[in-house]
Amino acid sequence: MNSLRVFFNMVRFEHTIFALPFAYLGMLMGARGWPPAESGWPAWGQVFWITVAMAAARTAAMSFNRYIDRQMDAHNPRTAMRDIPTGRISANTVLFYALLSLAALLLAAWMLNPLCFILALPAMLFLVGYSYTKRFTWLCHWILGATDGLAAAGGWIAVTGTIDPPAWTLWLTVTVWIAGFDLIYACQDIEFDRAYGLYSYPARFGVAAGLRMAQAMHLLTVVALAATGFMMGLGWPYWLGVLAVAGLLIYEHSLVSPADLSKLGFAFFNVNGYIAVTIFVATLLAVAL
Repeated sequence: MNSLRVFFNMVRFEHTIFALPFAYLGMLMGARGWPPAESGWPAWGQVFWITVAMAAARTAAMSFNRYIDRQMDAHNPRTAMRDIPTGRISANTVLFYALLSLAALLLAAWMLNPLCFILALPAMLFLVGYSYTKRFTWLCHWILGATDGLAAAGGWIAVTGTIDPPAWTLWLTVTVWIAGFDLIYACQDIEFDRAYGLYSYPARFGVAAGLRMAQAMHLLTVVALAATGFMMGLGWPYWLGVLAVAGLLIYEHSLVSPADLSKLGFAFFNVNGYIAVTIFVATLLAVAL
């Protein structure tokens, strides 16, 4: 039980609540409201398995990341106190829980619909493989974003059994949103990345360029949200949510600068959590009207 407690703390399981809204966003848009009972599983059954799939995918991605990066983490002063480098949990235990999470993802996908199960297999390659990309390309931020974007598209597919144009714009929205704040997050590791031969956009082009690219990605996030709203014909609550997200992104970028990254943690975790919940609530109200 102690290892399980350490594991959940390591992957910050409680932060799953910040990732879930985008899976639910795809679900709400795909069903154009709450999933109807006649669409296969009863509505709460679908919500349950979507939740399991999202939580399992995020847990697998985080735990594989910690397992794959354990040697680098031990050398990086910022991450040297993580659980595997300090011995609070063994690497083999983390790998076991990571594989268990993938099994839970496959089960949830199977319970939802055949297309979800088929697409879960390549999705697993992204969940495991994105951690390796920083070893050979500074495009790693966008690969991480594309991996997380699968949650929003997956929520749509879970209730429709199809891949429709709005599912692609939802995927794009999350892709550029995640890439943007990962660019910000990567600014704190520039010196280590360069010394260790790792790739990141800020390490290649500098902090200022990294923050400018993050701004561009977050501008594109708002554009993608607007495009999705137009495609879906959503009402005023959604557009208020888009405006709120734009405001939160502006605030997020006001917290960091090339000369001062001291508020990066707040910008990364807190503000992005508010963004996820805001757009979900706005969409929920829009489809309910």
